[in-house]
Amino acid sequence: MALIKSISGIRGTIGGKPGENLSPLDIVKFAAAFGSRILALNKGRKIVIGRDGRISGEMVSQLVVSTLRGSGLDVVDLGLSPTRTVELAVAGEKAAGGIIITASHNPKEWNALKLLDSAGEFISAEEGAAILEKVRREDFSFAPVDRLGSYTVDNTWLQKHIDAVVSHPLVDTRSIQKKEYKIVVDTINSTGALFLPPLLKALGVKDVILLNEEVNGRFAHNPEPLPENLSGLSATVQKSKADVGIAVDPDVDRLCFVCEDGSMFGEEYTLVAVADYVLKHRKGNTVSNMSSTRALKDITIKHGGEYSASAVGEVHVVNKMKAVNAVIGGEGNGGVIFPELHYGRDSLIGIALFLSHLAKSKMTASALRKSYPEYFISKNKIELTPDIDVDQVLEKVKQKYQNEKINTIDGVKIDFEREKEWIHLRKSNTEPIIRIYAESQNEGKADELAQRIISDIKSLI
Repeated sequence: MALIKSISGIRGTIGGKPGENLSPLDIVKFAAAFGSRILALNKGRKIVIGRDGRISGEMVSQLVVSTLRGSGLDVVDLGLSPTRTVELAVAGEKAAGGIIITASHNPKEWNALKLLDSAGEFISAEEGAAILEKVRREDFSFAPVDRLGSYTVDNTWLQKHIDAVVSHPLVDTRSIQKKEYKIVVDTINSTGALFLPPLLKALGVKDVILLNEEVNGRFAHNPEPLPENLSGLSATVQKSKADVGIAVDPDVDRLCFVCEDGSMFGEEYTLVAVADYVLKHRKGNTVSNMSSTRALKDITIKHGGEYSASAVGEVHVVNKMKAVNAVIGGEGNGGVIFPELHYGRDSLIGIALFLSHLAKSKMTASALRKSYPEYFISKNKIELTPDIDVDQVLEKVKQKYQNEKINTIDGVKIDFEREKEWIHLRKSNTEPIIRIYAESQNEGKADELAQRIISDIKSLI
């Protein structure tokens, strides 16, 4: 199937041969290399881990725990936890690092190890490269029996995370409670089922309908929160006459909403709406990645701030946010990063800020959505085979469109300024595919632009 090693961690499908899939041997090697690097940095011996609700999660977690303890590190295990909660705990526990066991939006056969530094943020490219080199050389050793690490289970971080969200001054629980919202939540058989109901209760939402709430990792539908996967949520919102629907991915770092009429608010507009609310109270700049809607730029300029684009990937967004002192940022796939809480994508604070905005706006979700600039993104992909030279393909595409505005910091982005359109081509870091995103002010034109570039690529390969 697949095994992908990158500077941010290791990701693959469970089963199969070592080196070709995410096997127990690969998990142990990678955890050992990370543990060895942590010890070399001499920032402490405590490591925080957590996992999503995948079928393989417990098995992978046990391998990681044993390997880290065998390396002489002390493990604090949060068990089933969103990515953001593990990030908070690393900082709160003053740990030397952390590991999140999740393949995010990938299907059930996938899993991954995502690595955190002592600040609870994804490790830098330099650290990732050092760990990959240790894996390649098997440059790690284990502790003698009298220096094995300890193991502790900590179940307190769920409430700590919720408390941090609800107590933030921009979260208006009083306004939310007054609206007496009915909300439908699709927790996709993972950790959202444990975290979102108590969050909504703390926000003052009493009427909550849960879909796919059994945490068994057998995802009821494709776990990526895209419109084509949320028909059940949309139907339930309409049938129950709910005010809004909420969908998250298995590790609860991606967030999207469904309007009261069953229409999609749009995952691209999650960040736009939250940024609009934050910018009304915090003057400043914003950042999103190159594949995100330009609506965020429009909203930022409206509030007197400056917008910047980064390469795709949370670590790149965070680095750019720090560089321009952004007050809000994230990714168009429904990832909200609010630095006053932490530099990490967090659906919990995203939900709290969105509902505060919705309540104070005195609008329905569909009316709020219509208040923003209208853009459409067509998201496509081409499966890769080993014989395809992706760099050569992207170079030829760049040459063909050399008269347009070209950005190559992450793949190839072509801006067609006259038509207010763009297309972004890049090799995925998490799957063996080329991602092709196109945006226009007309849905048909966005699809047409994407298909034109796909035809170009197919002719090249």
